[in-house]
Amino acid sequence: MNRFGLAFVLILTGITCAFAQDKKPNLNIVFIGNSITQGVQLATPEDAPPATAIAYLRQQKNFGTVEFSNQGHSGYTTLDFLPGTNTFTKVEEAAGAFTDKNALLIFSVKLGTNDSAIQGPHGAPVSAGDYIQNVKTIIDKLLADFPAAVVILQHPIWYSPNTQNGAKYLQEGLSRLESYAPKLDSLTQSYVTINPKHVFTGDKKAFKYFKKHHLTLLIPENGRQGIFYLHPNKAGAIVLGEFWGKAIENVVRKNFEE
Repeated sequence: MNRFGLAFVLILTGITCAFAQDKKPNLNIVFIGNSITQGVQLATPEDAPPATAIAYLRQQKNFGTVEFSNQGHSGYTTLDFLPGTNTFTKVEEAAGAFTDKNALLIFSVKLGTNDSAIQGPHGAPVSAGDYIQNVKTIIDKLLADFPAAVVILQHPIWYSPNTQNGAKYLQEGLSRLESYAPKLDSLTQSYVTINPKHVFTGDKKAFKYFKKHHLTLLIPENGRQGIFYLHPNKAGAIVLGEFWGKAIENVVRKNFEE
């Protein structure tokens, strides 16, 4: 190959690489959740699972910019996020505040822990049927107001069956929490027909992982039924954030990369 041919190949390669880089999707992510999402008992907001999920995603070469808003609120149930509430309004304001309006907007939802309680949080106990109807109501309004958005439903994580602080969870609550998971998967499947490529199941692995490793990844807390485990510590928040980040990455790669 002569030098002119080589130069042409190099130019073509550069154009191709630049074009490929331009095709990297930019992401705007709003995290919806409770105290686990908020990152209570952690030193800084940067230690919370949403921040660690974003740190993971920013390390991936297949994405452009990745921005986020943490809309986690301690003690909140699905009822607190229903359309018409101030909380829901703030979620939508956060979504509208991103400067890159062409980025893929993602709502990462992780709710259910407080819904599952026996008593204490707003509306608890929330039956599996009411829980999933609330989730659907939230999704439908988000997609009505942001038609190009994507919703990713992350499964809730395990808590110890003696959990009781200001609220009462115990084994009854944990069993109810576990009943939510198949409902989330069925709800996701229903959108395949009615609104394809907008609602996806996210992480399903963290529940069992935290159950197995709760002594090292969850904070031991003093409760009315002894030491209980509910909230991730700093190491646990990194692990949970990576579970969420990998789930988001998987959804985007399979459905939105060109």
